[in-house]
Order: sequence, then C-alpha cells, then structure tokens
Amino acid sequence: MPEKPRYQVLVLSEDAALQERLRLALQLQEVNLETAQDATELLNLVQKLRVGSVILLDGAVRAVESGQLLAALQEAGTGQRCAVGVISAPVTGEDEQDEAAALWSRRLRDGVMDDILPRETSRQQWSLRLSALRRIHLLRSELAHLRDCSLAQSERDRLTGTMNRDAILSILFRETDRVQRLNQGLCVILLDIDDFGHWNAELGIEACDDLLRRIAQRIQSLLRSYDMLGRMGDDEFLLALPGCSNVNAVLLAERLRTDIFDVPFEVGGRSIRLSACFAVAESKGRSPVVVLRDAEQALQEARLRGPDHIRSASKNTYGWDTEFTVDARVLPA
Repeated sequence: MPEKPRYQVLVLSEDAALQERLRLALQLQEVNLETAQDATELLNLVQKLRVGSVILLDGAVRAVESGQLLAALQEAGTGQRCAVGVISAPVTGEDEQDEAAALWSRRLRDGVMDDILPRETSRQQWSLRLSALRRIHLLRSELAHLRDCSLAQSERDRLTGTMNRDAILSILFRETDRVQRLNQGLCVILLDIDDFGHWNAELGIEACDDLLRRIAQRIQSLLRSYDMLGRMGDDEFLLALPGCSNVNAVLLAERLRTDIFDVPFEVGGRSIRLSACFAVAESKGRSPVVVLRDAEQALQEARLRGPDHIRSASKNTYGWDTEFTVDARVLPA
C-alpha cells in the first residue's frame, strides 16, 4: 500500500521551467505536487487541500502580482489551513526590483502570505525552503491561536464563563454604534438575584458559586445565538439584545423569571427556589451610559417593590411593572 504524502503542494505558475524544477526537486520527497493553470483552477483546487498543505504562487502571474488572488485566498480563510508562499517575479532593473520588493514586503507584513521565496532557488534547496515555509505557517497559526485564547479568557468571567463587565460594556458601545447607523432596535435587561447574601451565609460561598454558574447556564439556554450575556457584579447580570423591542425584552424578562427562577435548584439535598428583580431599558441609539443609568433606576424601583419584580424604563410600554411576588425560601426536599 503506497505511503500517504506528508503534505500537498499546489503551484500556480505559467513558467514551465519553474514547474519542472519543482517537480524534480520534490519527486523523491513524500509530497504530492499539483499545478494550476490559472487563478480560477487554483481556487477550485484549494478547497480540496488538506490542512498543512503548501500553496506556491508565482509572482509573475498577473492575478498574483495585483494582489487579487491573495485577497481571494484570505477571504476564503485559506491562510488558516495552508501555508502560502509567493515566488518572486523576475525583474529587469534596480528601480523595478526595489519597488517590487517593497510591495511584497508590505503584503508579508499584512499577513496575507507566509513567505517570499527566491525564484533562483536551486533544485536541491526547494525541499528545505518548503519545510521552512510550513514551519513559519505553523508558528504563526499557534501564535494566533494563543492570542485568541488569551483574548477570550480576558473577556470571560472566570466563575460563570459569561462575558465580564468590561467585555459586555464594550459590546454594548459597539452595538449602540450599529443601532445609530442602521436605525435598528437594541434593549438591555439588568437582573439582580434577590437576597443572595442570605444564601451565601446559609449555603456557603462554594455552593453559591455553583448556583451562579447554573443560573448563567439557564439564562444562556434561553437566548438567541447573537444575544450577549455578561456578569456585572457578584449577583447581577446584564443581557444585550440586538434587534429586540422593549415589549419583547419585557416578555423575555418574564420568561427568564418563570423558566429560571420558578424552577428550584437542588443544593446539598435541598430544593432552593431563588428569585430576581429585572429592569428593561431600550437603547434608541442613546449612549450606553444613559441606557444603563435608566436600567439601574428601573432596577432600584423593582427592588423597592419587593422580590421577583420586573420594571421597564419606558413608562408607556406594556410591562412597566409586573405585580407578582414569590419569596425565596427553602422548599421541602
């Protein structure tokens, strides 16, 4: 049974001599070499490449020189799966050489490719150059992955896994910009768990930390894929709801109250029923500072009414206040 090639190399070049040099250089290697006649054929072949493959683009090809093909590969996410190298185009004069070198160096810095390979590379050196190209791509991919993981961790609340305060506020400012541009809806729901300090004393910090995680999971299960949830304080959460009207936000708050807090939590063999107060505020393109101030005021009014209340910052909208109270108490196991 023939051995599976270590990796694939896909070449786009109109230079028959260059193609033959590559073929001879790689024929003894465990490499599968394919050639494309034009940019369209290359883009079709790219879709079949395995992760870790190498794409070599001849800088003398018009679509490569103009940057159009590199842009198409980047848009398709090819650079995340495969190493992309450009073979330098032949030049005739020093001015042309300097201009071409500056152009390709700039594209290399922009990250649209992984390396520039000299056209005069000898047949014996091609294997080493391709191995180096793959290593460069692997290192860049690992660094990008580590950077993304680090960024994701810095935006997450360590206890609940939701966005932390800074991250959710940053999202809210960004969404407000979108609302202003597109004249679309945006609402927030601010919720505070009633008398959570009592449960910390009654059940212990570790048990209450677990309760917060489970509450966050229940909330997340009721949200749309593009809704956002963040932890604002010890027992306070903020929901950002793009494209949501005030009426629908109030209805969601009611559903959160019944589906999350009316359903008891099992803690240490006991059945615990929690409650929360909710505040709803509509963006209308206003500054998030103003919207959050409205939400905080509405939440304070809900707390004054007692546990398990919903209050909307819009007085003339359905759901200004919901008169329904359930005391948080320990139920029989």
